[in-house]
Amino acid sequence: MNEISVLPIDVAGGIILLWIALGLIGLALQRSPSMICRLVFPLGAALALLLAATGLWALAETPNIAVLPLGLPDLPLHLRLDPLSAFFLILLGGTAFGVSLYSAGYFKTMAGGMLGLLSLEYHLFLASMALVILADDAYMFMVAWESMALSSYFLVTTDHKIPDIRRAGFLYLLIAHVGAIAILLSFGVMQAGHGIAAYTFDAMRATPLSSFWSSVAFLLALFGFGAKAGVLPMHVWLPEAHPAAPSPVSALMSGVMLKTAIYGFLRVTFDLLDVHLWWWGVLVLALGLLTAVFGVIFAAVQGDMKRLLAYSSIENIGLLLVGIGLTIIFHVYGKNALAALSLTATLYHSLNHAFFKSLLFIGTGSILHATGERNMGRLGGLIRRMPWVAVTLLIGVLSIAGLPPFNGFISEWLLLQAFLLSPGLPNTHINMLIPVAAAVIALAAALAAYVMVKFYGIIFLGQFREPGLADAHDAGWWERLGLVWLASACIVLGLAPVYVVQKLDFVTKMLLGQGLGNSTSGWLFVAPVDIERASYSPVYFLLAVLGVMSVTAWVVHHYYHGRVSRVPAWDCGFPAQTARMQDTAEGFGQPIRRLFEPFFKIEREMPSPFDVHPRYHGQSDDKIWFFLYLPIKLMVQSLSSWTSLIQHGRIHVYLLYTFVTLIVLLAFV
Repeated sequence: MNEISVLPIDVAGGIILLWIALGLIGLALQRSPSMICRLVFPLGAALALLLAATGLWALAETPNIAVLPLGLPDLPLHLRLDPLSAFFLILLGGTAFGVSLYSAGYFKTMAGGMLGLLSLEYHLFLASMALVILADDAYMFMVAWESMALSSYFLVTTDHKIPDIRRAGFLYLLIAHVGAIAILLSFGVMQAGHGIAAYTFDAMRATPLSSFWSSVAFLLALFGFGAKAGVLPMHVWLPEAHPAAPSPVSALMSGVMLKTAIYGFLRVTFDLLDVHLWWWGVLVLALGLLTAVFGVIFAAVQGDMKRLLAYSSIENIGLLLVGIGLTIIFHVYGKNALAALSLTATLYHSLNHAFFKSLLFIGTGSILHATGERNMGRLGGLIRRMPWVAVTLLIGVLSIAGLPPFNGFISEWLLLQAFLLSPGLPNTHINMLIPVAAAVIALAAALAAYVMVKFYGIIFLGQFREPGLADAHDAGWWERLGLVWLASACIVLGLAPVYVVQKLDFVTKMLLGQGLGNSTSGWLFVAPVDIERASYSPVYFLLAVLGVMSVTAWVVHHYYHGRVSRVPAWDCGFPAQTARMQDTAEGFGQPIRRLFEPFFKIEREMPSPFDVHPRYHGQSDDKIWFFLYLPIKLMVQSLSSWTSLIQHGRIHVYLLYTFVTLIVLLAFV
């Protein structure tokens, strides 16, 4: 008998079909919400973990290709699982496993009819993201891309009865479709007019393009995928849609969906286009720097938890663009070792951001469930009421702040090493730009740490700012499982960089022909280029930190035990301490607001000396919305009002329009 071998792409395709089936089962079980939470979401989580394992299996395999008996008459649907898509399947599956576990507890209080529909949309969202990653022709890619946009739109507008949420969903869908048009045009340029069969990615790889048309395809891809990723100035949907969506959906959108845009941009730039120009890298690098600084500055002045995290996602997308721009520059000038380093840092940070940002979003979901508050100015002291959430979110905060030995440090360190180790390039302007870019990255990293101190300190430390916070409850067991999984991933990815870099070599070798495998030394040290020049061992660092803490604890216990007396903390001369004396979220962001005031459109409400309960309110808005998008909105409204003049509601007027149109057409024919 002939043995039937199962390929990774077969398993991945089966998981996608099962996710769709689970969504339909959830819709059928809408009268039993407990069954959806206890059965559908946990099974969806198990499939996500299997997808991550499938991606890990496929990393070292030769590309798997499948042709489906579906599609257009001369263009069946093509799927491809290569190292690049395998890596992003790992990212999708690993993140979705934790978020789906968390969702099993988070949605248990939702009404059955709404939960059944949400379950369908949720699993269609997961399936469409996986299809985007596996698509191997433009038709399949666009179908999956639009399915991802529509399913996520319905998830964002779950509470559609609220006008602000409907508005946020419409803005997201509008920009998503504008970006999709640009992506479709990019595929059209790469197809080069060679017929419908040339829309397969294999045909695009084999189609030579001139520098001009390659640049057109590249710029269209940058605009289209940048709109989905939240790149400046197409970022305006992101701080609106993420707070509007349920927290598990926000986690998937920020942690995974934004990375599908990074995946698509990498696929087009390094796989489908064979021409690369130095100014592409400079453009992407500059755009990434602007996006990173803009995102972190606006995150620093936010008072809403989810808006703060949304702007933080913009900052991290900027860092990913910086890594991609640096990769293009090095690759064009033949510095493939440094190109592999910067691409490794980009991929590593994509994976890290997926885990720690998903962790932070679902953690805020637990806070929102327990307190009913999103405004950090009304929170505080929750570490005493929500210890599970506080501990796991502390890991996420330390990770996103880039502190060793957590995962955020290693990817940012590798990116900075790519800047610091860059040799003199045969372009004077780029040599001037790289040190400035490295300084901007360091500034963004420092401000990100500042933002996270504000986020964690205001929410969890100090006293309760509102009396109702004393009744807050910790996360349930399903939520704890999701939180612990994502927090554990942040620790493991930080402690095992050598293993991760070795796996990422499969991707960098596919795209650039070179990896960093020779830069590692055993399993303890990872070095960007040479271990004698720069290296990092998270295990040694962790042991040193634990050793210092242990010695300090022993000294304190041995020499001061029994001599310490407890006294009230110094109260600055005011014995009646209240929560109103604590630093607020707005107060914490005030230095950034003053330092970067030209970036903001600021509105302030100042209390008068006669107010019995004085309160200060400040609002910092995005100038880009008022200077770019608001004029477009007003212009469209004006055109619509003029267009409405021809709509009289009278049938004889419409017949007259038809008659005049026919006369004009006959006159020209």
